[in-house]
Amino acid sequence: MKFYIATDHAGIDLKDYTVELLKEKGHEVADLGPFSKDRVDYPDYAVKVSEAVLAESDSQGILICGSGIGMSMAANRHSGIRAALCHDAYTATVARGHNDANILCFGERIIGRGVCESILDAWIASSFDGGRHSGRVEKIEAINS
Repeated sequence: MKFYIATDHAGIDLKDYTVELLKEKGHEVADLGPFSKDRVDYPDYAVKVSEAVLAESDSQGILICGSGIGMSMAANRHSGIRAALCHDAYTATVARGHNDANILCFGERIIGRGVCESILDAWIASSFDGGRHSGRVEKIEAINS
C-alpha cells in the first residue's frame, strides 16, 4: 500500500516513527514534510496529502498534528477525502469499513507509539465493507457537490 504522510511541528516525532514503521511493514511511504520542528501551519500539509491522495486513488494518507483535530478538519474540506480522526484500532477499523476513509489522522499528544502501531495495523488490515455503507458514503460526497 502507498501512503502519503505529513504533519505539523507538533507531530514530527510520531511522523518519523510512523514512516519507519510503515516501511518496515513493506509499504511505500511519501513523506511530504515538514522535516524540522520549526513552526508551520497544519492546513498547508493537510492540503498536500489530500491532493496527493486524490491524484492517486489507490493510495492512503496519514496526517498528524498535536491532537489530529485540525488536520482532519482541513483534509475533509476536499471533496473525495474522507479523513478520520482515530484514537484506537477500533475507530480505525470502523473508519475504513463503514466510511471508506482514505486519510488517517491522529495526534502525537494523544497517542503513543504502541497505540499508533495498533491503529496502523487495523487501518491496513481493513477495507471498505460496501453494502449498506455505500449509500451513506455517497451521501457524504453529495454534501460538497
